[in-house]
Amino acid sequence: AEPAPAEPAPAEPAPAEPAPAAPAKPATPPVPAPPAPPAPKTQPAPEDVAAPPEGAEKTESGIFSRVLQEGTGTSHPKADEKVRVHYSGWQTDGYNFDSSLNRGVPATFGLNQVIKGWTEGVQLMVEGEKRRFWIPGELAYGKLEGELPPVGENGKRPGRPLGQLCFDIELIKILRPHPTPENLTAAPEDASANPSGVASKVVKAGTGEAKPKPTDNVQVHYTVWTADGKVVDSTLPNERPKTLPLKRTIKGFTEGVQMMVEGETRRIWVPTNMAYGAAPPPTAPEGMLVFEVELLKILSN
Repeated sequence: AEPAPAEPAPAEPAPAEPAPAAPAKPATPPVPAPPAPPAPKTQPAPEDVAAPPEGAEKTESGIFSRVLQEGTGTSHPKADEKVRVHYSGWQTDGYNFDSSLNRGVPATFGLNQVIKGWTEGVQLMVEGEKRRFWIPGELAYGKLEGELPPVGENGKRPGRPLGQLCFDIELIKILRPHPTPENLTAAPEDASANPSGVASKVVKAGTGEAKPKPTDNVQVHYTVWTADGKVVDSTLPNERPKTLPLKRTIKGFTEGVQMMVEGETRRIWVPTNMAYGAAPPPTAPEGMLVFEVELLKILSN
């Protein structure tokens, strides 16, 4: 008999396909370094920063100065008045420790609130004038013992600026209240009087037509005096008008401003009974008050 055919050998299994490789994870991007802080703005030092030149003016206290630009004003500020200025200050090595020009905004302050050298020096100036000062340390922030400390990597020098200082100052404006008017003790004959006793007189005609109601808010500039000429309050030195709800002011002010139109300036005589009364609060002025009010805007409520 023929032999049975041999069983075919089992086929070898095909090699397995390699599994697809997993996509590589993207590398974590490096964290960017924080940007370096901007270098502080500075004003270049004048050539004569270290010492006043020959011919500079000198005061008895030891302040030197010279005029850089003649002014247009005629009066000088007093020690108790406010001024608006641009200024830059340097130490003797030319380090610019402060400047309103770096900030882009002029500075406003009372002359009795700054270093002694400023109080004295700015009183030499008139509006529109630019002047350079050399102020000894004892009239500034103190004398310097030894050498000036180094300026740090941030471009700043630690501590107060000691020793002699050089300043360039521009006197932009002397901020004064309104000049004291006449007739503070009584309204003049040409003033109009109300039955309440409030009297008023137009100082400058307005451009508006409507008059405020007692429920309105008003934006005003004003100065108020007592009968003996003392300034009680004024918006003029800071040049910032006030917004007031008429119904929350003294009766005489409420009544007087209701006679006004926008753009008008009016002087108002307010008797005691329409002001703070015969027994005013501790911080309120006594007696009759005189207001000079400029009505800038009526803000209907």
